[in-house]
Order: sequence, then structure tokens, then C-alpha cells
Amino acid sequence: MATAQTSLLPVPELSSLRLSIFAASNAVYTEGLTIFGVTRLSPQRVKTEPGHDPISVLNERIRRYHGNREASRTAMDSEEAGKYIQLVKQQQQRGLQKLKGGEVVQSKDGSAAGFSYKADPYTLRSGDYVVHKKVGVGRFVGIKFDVPKGSTEAIEYVFIEYADGMAKLPVKQASRMLYRYHLPNEMKRPRTLSKLGDTSLWEKRRIKGKVAIQKMVVDLMELYLHRLKQRRPSYPKNPAIAEFVAQFPYKPTPDQKQAFIDVEKDLTERETPMDRLICGDVGFGKTEVALRAIFCVVSSGKQSMVLAPTIVLAKQHYAVISERFSRYPNIKVGLLSRFQTKAEKEEYLEMIKSGHLDIIVGTHSLLGSRVVYNNLGLLVVDEEQRFGVKQKEKIASFKTSVDVLTLSATPIPRTLYLALTGFRDASLISTPPPERVPIKTHLSAYNKDKVISAIKFELGRSGQVFYVLPRIKGLEEVMEFLEQSFPDVEIAIAHGKQYSKQLEETMDKFAQGEIKILICTNIVESGLDIQNANTIIVQDVHQFGLAQMYQLRGRVGRADKEAHAYLFYTDKSLLSDQALERLAALEECRDLGQGFQLAERDMGIRGFGNIFGEQQTGDVGNVGIDLFFEMLFESLSKVEEHRIVSVPYAVVQLDINIDPHLPSEYINYLENPMEIISEAEKAAEEDIWSLMQFTENLRRQYGKEPYSMEILLKKLYVRRMAADLGITRIYASGKRVGMETNMSRKVFKLITDSMASNIHRNSLVMEDDQIKAELLLELPREQLLNWVFQCLAELHASLPALIKY
Repeated sequence: MATAQTSLLPVPELSSLRLSIFAASNAVYTEGLTIFGVTRLSPQRVKTEPGHDPISVLNERIRRYHGNREASRTAMDSEEAGKYIQLVKQQQQRGLQKLKGGEVVQSKDGSAAGFSYKADPYTLRSGDYVVHKKVGVGRFVGIKFDVPKGSTEAIEYVFIEYADGMAKLPVKQASRMLYRYHLPNEMKRPRTLSKLGDTSLWEKRRIKGKVAIQKMVVDLMELYLHRLKQRRPSYPKNPAIAEFVAQFPYKPTPDQKQAFIDVEKDLTERETPMDRLICGDVGFGKTEVALRAIFCVVSSGKQSMVLAPTIVLAKQHYAVISERFSRYPNIKVGLLSRFQTKAEKEEYLEMIKSGHLDIIVGTHSLLGSRVVYNNLGLLVVDEEQRFGVKQKEKIASFKTSVDVLTLSATPIPRTLYLALTGFRDASLISTPPPERVPIKTHLSAYNKDKVISAIKFELGRSGQVFYVLPRIKGLEEVMEFLEQSFPDVEIAIAHGKQYSKQLEETMDKFAQGEIKILICTNIVESGLDIQNANTIIVQDVHQFGLAQMYQLRGRVGRADKEAHAYLFYTDKSLLSDQALERLAALEECRDLGQGFQLAERDMGIRGFGNIFGEQQTGDVGNVGIDLFFEMLFESLSKVEEHRIVSVPYAVVQLDINIDPHLPSEYINYLENPMEIISEAEKAAEEDIWSLMQFTENLRRQYGKEPYSMEILLKKLYVRRMAADLGITRIYASGKRVGMETNMSRKVFKLITDSMASNIHRNSLVMEDDQIKAELLLELPREQLLNWVFQCLAELHASLPALIKY
């Protein structure tokens, strides 16, 4: 096939060329496009709805995958990106070292060699499902001695059952290749076992998981790089902090000291906003870390916001902060809550706006549009997992502009995951204060006599009791039962649907010791600190999440008395496997400082939906959680290998000689055809998102374009996608199609592995710096353009899995 170069001229030249030709003649030639102007066409003949044509399908994918990221991405050059990628890798190593304990040994490729999700064959039980990295999902049968061929000495083999037979492999090899097969939901069984004789299906599943991981890593990278690009002046080291620190009445634990140092460095030595997670068990001193951060920021003339999930906890924070800052009359502390009158709220809102309020404490109302900050410097978030999706998004939006400190005894799995991989700085406080005594946990089926006995014991030592239920329904019934059992004891009910004043009075009376038994929902779950309440009874404990159970148990044991947590469930035979696993995990984690391990356990039990979103949940199911995580760490450690360097749109040559002719009636229907063509090219030069918007607007206004206009748009899309993929030239010669590119072989493999169409994937090969394809026959030019369009659209679909700088 003959080839001819038809690359676009720069936009200004095209504009003047078109205008001069348009003035001189009825026929206009532009970028291989001929326009004939004769008659006008009625709108009814043109305005047909665009169907599922290739451009519509591509636009839909661009909108789905690229919209959010493209809108928020920060421009970054290649050198900057390389520097930041190295920084991210260092962060990952530090994160692993701190949070897993001990030193992380790096392998030659830079990954964490001392950390593995592989299964120890000796810990497997018969019937457990396992994943072999190269073969797939099988069922572990057992370990037996057998004599290998050509030897007389028996060695241990692992036997694994697959769909079409039994496999055996030496224990040493098994320990390098096997993973437990956990699924991110209650289903314990895989859909099917893999086949030994045909590993192609498993390979597809593994690749799908790998590509999903790559997309996730790139999303995290871009968020992280975006944060690193933000700048704020570092805070001065204030000598007055020594006086503030001296007010702390306890001796800090070693972990606490490290957390103080970490936060101080974030604020006074870095110029990027802090985003640190303080993970410490209930009562281990997280609040003191926050107080010191608040002092540092406020003494520099900026405001601090303290966000709590419930008004009860917000009030407690307010009391602690007010007392601690009472020596500093110039620092004003305020509490914004639904308990205030309209006039009080308005006064506070005005004080926040004018900068007369330095520390603002409250619930999610602080995130509302009416709250305008004068000079916000720090956001402290307590128990982030208790906030809703919209509030979490709002919290996330603060992270690019202000310093954020997140406090949690049991981090949400996503928070934990980010901390583990170093995309988020974390300080772990796992040492209990010397005076703390572990909480004694009693786990059993519900029994009224046990309930009465537990309450009698606590009241007998002049203490108070929490009685928690998962729902409001049932509180009155428990109240009736307890009033009959303890007629002379002050008992009250508390839940989030009560009138504000009533709830506030109840909680205050309980805090003061007037109410001895508080029957409530999990409104008390977060942070409530009542020293004299050292027994908690949780009914229907199986209906709570693992993190919730751990938090509820942490409401007691704040004093030096031994605390008791009585966790009651209904008949075990009625519980799901997932609920039984939760109970077993809670029983195991009785020691203080186990919240972190518990959150890790929680990840394997209650699913990935709220970690990576529902999309990835299916991809994790393809390979199992353990292999998924190992692939994730591997992907993070080799992240720079999956970089793609785009090229300027103007340098891309499309050497396929094709000159579409626009029908005159379509031209007459367009209001300003020359301007529209020029806008199309400008949009293509901008980015794929702009070209998609241009095409959709064109179709919205004028209906589906005629075939010749579709050809023109496809040429623009082809050049735009080629530029994004680092392809500088596309040409054809007979049955062969070639694309000159700067793409690496590893990136090419990742992209082609993830292509949906076997037709395109199987036809593409990489030789030197070219992607080549041999077609079955030489195609006419328009069909050839369609083939190139579809091929590039599939390659382009893999861009979310690549770092694009």
C-alpha cells in the first residue's frame, strides 16, 4: 500500500490557510478534508442520536477512567517525577520497618525481601485452599514423605488437589510458591479449582489482578505526588513549647516520645503539609500528641480544627483542650455543636471567620459550607472510620492544603494499608502506660444470670456500667429487665436519636457518677473517657464490626482497676463464619496494644470493599488476598518500571493517506464549520479529556456526524492517543502496520497483557523501538484507520495502570 505523510499543521497556520481558501472558493481543503458548500439541510435530517459507535464507546471509557484523575493531576516533569518516585519507595521501606517491627532487608531489586505473604506449608491444614503462583487455586491435602526419581532418599512433599488431578512439590519449593487463598468476603470456597493441564485461565485471572493492582498503585502515587507538590512554610520552633509540655502529668512511653518527635519534624522541618496517622490503643496518649501539634500551629497564628464523630466525644475533647490551654488567655477555644442556640452558632461562625477563635472543636458540622476559616493550619481527625463517605471526601480535600493529624485506636483498613506501604506517614503507639491493667474479656452466649452477676460485681466496688446494644430497638426492654433486677440504682438510656439536650444531660450525669448504668447504642464507641466505668456489657456482639467491638471494649480500663468486658452473642449455630472469625480474633487480641494487629485481621475478615472500592474486590477474589498483597508490594517496589512518557501532540505523524469529504448539507447545517474544525484540533492538542468533551458537545448540538466527519474525528483521536502512549509515528506498508515509540518492553507487556481483545493483542509485537502488527490482508485506507483507532483505544485503556510523566 502506498503511504503519504499527512500530519497536521500547527493550529494558527491552519486557521489562516482555511480562511483564505474559504474566501477564495466554494471548496475548502484542510488536513486531508474537503468541504463543499452548496445547500442548507434541515436539522431533522442530521439530529440523530449517536449510537454505540466506536467514538461513543471510547468517550464513555475516558469519562469513566480518566475524568477525576485528569481534573486533579498536577503537572510534573520527568525529572521531578523520578525524584518523587524514589521518595515514595523510601517511604514504603520506612513504613514497613516501623509498622511490621524490626529491620526490613532490601533485595537486589529494591523490594522488601524480609516481608512475605507466602504460606508456611507446615501451618496449613488439610482442606485449606491455597494458590500456587504459576498453577492457580488448589486444595491442600497434606505433607508426606516420598522418594524422588533418581534418588533413594525420601523427602517431604506437599500434596495439592486440583480440578484435574493431584500435584506434589517439595516442601522447600512450596514455601516459595504457595499462598493461602483468603477471599474478601464471607465465601470461603473458590468458585472452581484450577487445572494442572491448562493454566491459561489462571494466567488470565492473575494478569487481571496484576493490572488492577497497577491501577491502584498509580492512583495512590498520583495522590501522594500531588501532596508532595503542595507547599507551606515550615512552622518555627517555639521555645514556649517546653512550658506547655511540662504540664503533661505523666511520663511519656518510648512510643509516645517517638510520636512527639515525628509530628514536630513534620511541622517544623518539612515544607509539605503533614498527613500523619497516630495509631495507638485507647488511653495510650494519642490526645497529648495532638495537643502539642495544636500548640505549635496556634502559637504561629493559625487556626486548628478538631473533628470528632460524636458530640459526646467532641465535648470531651473540648474540656481537655480548654483545661490545657487555660494558662494562655490569648488562645481562644470554642465548641460548635447542635446543642447551641442559633444565636450562639452565628456568633461562633463569625468568630471563626474573623480569626478570633483559634481552636475549633466539633462534629461533622465543622465541614459544612457555612464554616469559613480565617487561617486554618491544622486539622485533627479523631476516629476517621466513624465518618460517612461525604465527610471523608471533605476531610481528604483538606489534606492538600493544611496539616492533618488522624488519631485512631483501630484504623480503617484503607488507612492501615496506606500506612503499611508508606504512602502515609504513621506513628504507632503500642506501649501501654505503666499503670494500665489489661481488660479481662469474657466471651459467651447470652445469659441473664451472668449479666446480673457482672453488674453486681461492678456496683459492689462503687463503679459504673456500660450496657451496649447494636440497635435502638431493644434498649427499653433491657431497661425494664435491669430496673426489676436493680430497683434502687439510677439507670438511663442514651442513643443518637434522642433530643440534643436530653442526650447531653444523660451523658453529663453519667460522667459525674450520678447514673450508675448507662444503656446505650455504640454512640459511646469512640473516645469517651469515664474513669469510674470499668465494666462494659455488649449484647449481640456478633452484629458489631471488629473495629467497633475493640473500640467498645476500650471504653473501660482507663483507671488502675481491673476492667471487665462481657461480650454476649446469640446461639453460635446461628452465626455466620465471618461473625465467628471476628469473635475468635477479639478473643486472641486480649493484650493491650493489639488494636493494630486487630485491624490487620479485620482486613482479611470483612472484605476489601471499603479499602479499594468494589471494583478491586472482584480482582482480589481472582487471586486471593495474600497473593494480591504480595503483588501489590512488588508493584510498589518496581513502580518506576511502569512509567510511560507521553510526546507532544504536534510531533505525532499519521502516515495513512485518507481524505474524507464532508457533505455540503452538513457543512451548511454547522454554524461556523471552519471554527468547529479549528476547535477540534485545539481540543486534540490539549488532551484526550478535552477532545472527548468537544465531540460530545458537537453531537449534543448537531446530532451524530456523517461518516466523513467521523473519519476526521478518528484521525484526531488516533494522534491524541498515540501522543499519550509515547508513539511518534504510525505508518502502513502492505499488510504491515508500524508504530514508532519510546515505550519500554515492560510497559508494552503490561499494556498488551491487559488488552481485552485477543485479535489486537495477538497481532502486536515489539521490535527495537517499534510496535508492529501483521494483518491477515491489506486493508482499504478507511478500514485501516478504523483498525488503528480500535487498537490504540485498547492500548490507551491501560493508561490508568501507568505513571504518566
